Amino acid sequence: MALYLYQAAYTSESWAAQVADPQNRVENVGRHVCESVGGRLVGGWLSFGDYDIVLVMDIPDNVSVAAVGMAVAAGGAIKSSKTTVLMSGEDGVAALRKASSVGYKPKK
Repeated sequence: MALYLYQAAYTSESWAAQVADPQNRVENVGRHVCESVGGRLVGGWLSFGDYDIVLVMDIPDNVSVAAVGMAVAAGGAIKSSKTTVLMSGEDGVAALRKASSVGYKPKK
């Protein structure tokens, strides 16, 4: 499994629906979509800034996390979103070590 950061911004219509019927959609929706693809919700929060909701998800693979993003977008409550793959520090160091064998040399 891999960790992913999902950030989304609600539409004004979605905010209006949430104000009319307050409930913990971070927990309800986030947990459901993660489990529907064989993953789990690590945590979810409402946030300030460009995105209104942040989820950290432990999902089996890129195809599954893409399916989650597509399904949520198709629901119409989200006006924009982005998904970021999260790497452990250990994986980051492994990637740095492997980078030297890639053979890329920038033009001068």
